[in-house]
Amino acid sequence: MTADNISNDLRDTLEPTLFYAVITPHRSLGNIGFLVLMVIFGMVSFFAGVAFLAMGAWPVFGFFGLDVLLLFIAFRINYRRAAAFEEVTVTPSVLTVRKVSHNGRAREWSLNPLWARLEKDEYEEYGIGRLFLVSHGKELTIASFLGPDEKAGFAEALTRALGDAKRGPVRSAVS
Repeated sequence: MTADNISNDLRDTLEPTLFYAVITPHRSLGNIGFLVLMVIFGMVSFFAGVAFLAMGAWPVFGFFGLDVLLLFIAFRINYRRAAAFEEVTVTPSVLTVRKVSHNGRAREWSLNPLWARLEKDEYEEYGIGRLFLVSHGKELTIASFLGPDEKAGFAEALTRALGDAKRGPVRSAVS
């Protein structure tokens, strides 16, 4: 167990986590779908290349192979970028936003939930375009990976958690 885990565990026992979300980029094509796409695209390119080879246009065959290679590289870059994520945590005393890029570079912001508010750019025909936290006149864009409908649900849940943090801890009576 690392020092960060110990401090997080200790903090959880001292105050409850009101909200926790990990936001990742959406990728609609999984590994099996990618494999199927590459096999089909490779076969079509191979047979089209063979047809051009039979017609005497042998350089075209190489270009069909190059297309398959470029498509493979583009998808690999896309999947590598999918490793990025955002982590948002709200407790009664701190709002933490941690953004990790696809190459592992992490940045973290800690805000006072009493002073932070969630703002949004909303468009009539599109929905929510951008969510951002405002505190002391500074803005921090969050949930950029989400679509408009997902942003609406995320905004509702985060606003509720910020409201809970502003109300303070609720103590229950023990009999």
